[in-house]
Amino acid sequence: MAFEGFEARRIAASGCEVNLVVGGSGPPLLLLHGYPQTHFMWHKVAPRLAEHYTVVASDLRGYGDSGRPADGDNHAGHCKRASAQDQVETMAALGFERFMVAGHDRGARVAHRMALDHPERVAKLSVLDIVPTRRVFADVSQALATAYYHWFFLIQPAPFPETLIGNDPEYYLRWVMGRWGTAAGAITDEAFAEYLRCFARPETIHASCEDYRAAASIDLDHDAADGGRRIACPVQALWGARAVMHRMYDVVAVWREYAGEVQGQAIGCGHFLPEEAPDETFRALHAFFSS
Repeated sequence: MAFEGFEARRIAASGCEVNLVVGGSGPPLLLLHGYPQTHFMWHKVAPRLAEHYTVVASDLRGYGDSGRPADGDNHAGHCKRASAQDQVETMAALGFERFMVAGHDRGARVAHRMALDHPERVAKLSVLDIVPTRRVFADVSQALATAYYHWFFLIQPAPFPETLIGNDPEYYLRWVMGRWGTAAGAITDEAFAEYLRCFARPETIHASCEDYRAAASIDLDHDAADGGRRIACPVQALWGARAVMHRMYDVVAVWREYAGEVQGQAIGCGHFLPEEAPDETFRALHAFFSS
């Protein structure tokens, strides 16, 4: 059973309610998911991590069963700063003022902002299969735009992408996961059903588009305002050896431009590391967080 022994909780943060599961014992570790998923993406890894850590796996604002705030000016309702604030308040409500974070995809972008805005809270940071957002936009090429076409599709004004995706959410979800994942059967039927349950809601489709619109607008404004500020805590970068990041970047070298202490490695899979290569992903995360 997925997340056996974990407790389901809802925490009322100032910006929205956050849906999560918590389990295990030991140092606190927050797990954040990516697009177009929910906290369920950690179901193969979280129980093993819970043997060593108090694991919190939560849904980002706009995703899963967490709240869906209003769009706000310049897509502020779904900016990474607001999403990070949700998670910091949630961890505090659970009694954790300082904790470690692992984020995949969009969750890694939220975690990156969290480490900058709340350096006193984040003890260690692991980012899975990303380089910073501003770096991606600065490096757009034909190859990158082809691989990351969705970045430019989802930022189009509402309701254009919402209408196209909403016409057949299951087809879209299968296309996305089939395109980005390389391990057959890695996304279990149970996991896909859970992702579809949440993603098929029109309000989730819209919120996920707003997430990407924020990334191309207000998030870049926040990045520019940082003035070269770097992540203070130790950083681990993991990426799929058959994913786009591996083809486009020296991932560790890029992260060393944004943080002082960085280590990393490729995992033998595509984009969905915790589901495609759970054993290797667990070992890498545990080695980093326990050191």
